[in-house]
Amino acid sequence: MAVLFITSTRIGDAVLSTGVLDHILLQHPGARVTVACGPAAAPLFAAVPGLDRIIPMQKRRWSGHWLALWRATIGTRWDVVVDLRGSATSWLLRARERLALKPAAGLRHRVPHNADLFGLGDAPPSPKVWTLPSHRAAAALHIPPGGPVLAVGPTANWGGKQWPAASFAALVGALTAPPGILPLARVAVFGAAGERAMAEPLLAAIPAERRIDLVGQVDLLTAHACLERCAFYVGNDSGLMHLAAASGTPTLGLFGPSREQVYAPWGRHTAFVRTDLSYDEILAKPGYDYRKSETHMDTLSVQKALAAAEALWWRVQAERAA
Repeated sequence: MAVLFITSTRIGDAVLSTGVLDHILLQHPGARVTVACGPAAAPLFAAVPGLDRIIPMQKRRWSGHWLALWRATIGTRWDVVVDLRGSATSWLLRARERLALKPAAGLRHRVPHNADLFGLGDAPPSPKVWTLPSHRAAAALHIPPGGPVLAVGPTANWGGKQWPAASFAALVGALTAPPGILPLARVAVFGAAGERAMAEPLLAAIPAERRIDLVGQVDLLTAHACLERCAFYVGNDSGLMHLAAASGTPTLGLFGPSREQVYAPWGRHTAFVRTDLSYDEILAKPGYDYRKSETHMDTLSVQKALAAAEALWWRVQAERAA
């Protein structure tokens, strides 16, 4: 059985789509899967069971990337085409069954919205990321046994979504101080290779003996395996936040100029906290310009984030003990 799965350009959206892909694989054991997605998200699917190939869709002028996808897939007679982009391309392929996602009505979280395609929106399958033994072995080297680890994602794809580094440092200090929920825990800092300058102030604030610097050091699937070894994650709204939530690690997402109704981390083991200003209030600020990189997260206090982290931690602990 041949399945074409067309998903997102961005890593976070791609992670949120993996629950649908898992559903397809469970419904069709032994299916052979081709994944089409953005180049940044492509490594996320490297360990998908039954993977035939990944087609990275590099954006081109005049929507040329869709023509390139058509050329790459027209030679196959697909049993199922699942198009989470709702593109015209999927209708120009030979397919026995075709499912194309329509735009969401109102503010709907991406996970149930994707699941609407299969009539599962009321009980959507949670995101699932597949890894190989090599990823898990690498993660064990990066995060060896030795007590709990707090994972932190201080970067984002846009400066407006980045909580100030000084706030992250204060929060990490409070969480790992002896009275905190993770006293004297090691701290693993995650980020892409090009985000080192954003992460450096936080890295410098963490004592060397407790610092695990993973910025630019691991690929997406090894990062996922590392996150599975952590006790708690806190970070900006980003693809890494969704990767952490998919790992099962308690995950707190920090929100400002993005909609938590659509992009909050998914699962009972997750929570979000946002700035005192709503998304709409941030966009209405005098001089707001999405093309500029200054933070719009400055009305989120350390105390507010700390309270949200502690509430999530104790809720998860209580549920695990029940």
